[in-house]
Amino acid sequence: MTEHPLLRGIWRLADPKVSLASFAGMAMAALFAAADHGLAPGWLILTVLGIFFIEVGKNASGEVVDFDSGTDQAVTASDRSPFSGGKRVLVDDLLTRRQCWLIAAVGFAAGIAIGLLISACREPRVLGFGLIGVALSWYYHGGSLRLSYRGLGELAVAVAYGPLVVCGTYLVQTGELNTALIYASVALGLLVASFLLINEFPDYNADRASGKDNLVVRLGRENAVTLYITTVTAAYLLLVLASLSLDGARGMLWGLLGAVPAGFAIIRLSQAGGVTARLIPAQAATLAGFLCMALGTGAGYYWH
Repeated sequence: MTEHPLLRGIWRLADPKVSLASFAGMAMAALFAAADHGLAPGWLILTVLGIFFIEVGKNASGEVVDFDSGTDQAVTASDRSPFSGGKRVLVDDLLTRRQCWLIAAVGFAAGIAIGLLISACREPRVLGFGLIGVALSWYYHGGSLRLSYRGLGELAVAVAYGPLVVCGTYLVQTGELNTALIYASVALGLLVASFLLINEFPDYNADRASGKDNLVVRLGRENAVTLYITTVTAAYLLLVLASLSLDGARGMLWGLLGAVPAGFAIIRLSQAGGVTARLIPAQAATLAGFLCMALGTGAGYYWH
């Protein structure tokens, strides 16, 4: 039996591959919290659900914005990959605009409700993290800022999936912040931003034609390769410096496991020549790199 288009559309908006970015940060924070104070599993589950709902809301609203700008329709078949080209729920007639807006409203409402519950009953100071996170999620595609169309989407992702998600999760668990984790969260944010950056390469022609001036469009593909390499290198240098200079942080060096797939991604991206089929392994390696970094850093801190 053919799966219903509505269910397929919702599944695409949930996009487990992209959700791994926030899950990785929350897992790292949870490991730090377990090492420092122990876990509060119920509050961790609520945190995961709240951030997940906000991500679904962001993806749903972003689909409408990218469809209206024409960028999703402009992506050719040869430039599609499992990691880029949008969720394509409108292009493929899986959902209507009305359904996308409804899913966005439900996602944002559910995420905000969970955030308010956590703030009221567990940790009031996390409210600031949540407000910034919701704002970045909404303005990433839409509103008056449209950050991803102005070359600021990469910075927004670095902040949201780095310090906001990681430190916010740890704050809910422990009621405080951890200096080593702050540095690790910045490093992770840079790596997640590099994942967004490499995912913009296949969409270069479509984004440029539709006025979506992200950093790859603004810099050109050759300069964007340099930015990708610089971002990944800076992330691991920061991790090493923090691990060696902070007391009790040597275990974070296990996060360097992520440098192995990251190194492969750098080589593959440098040799891809803008051909999407050659880029896909580099996209997958970039994803594997930040996952290994987050889990290695957290596990190393926990067991050190």
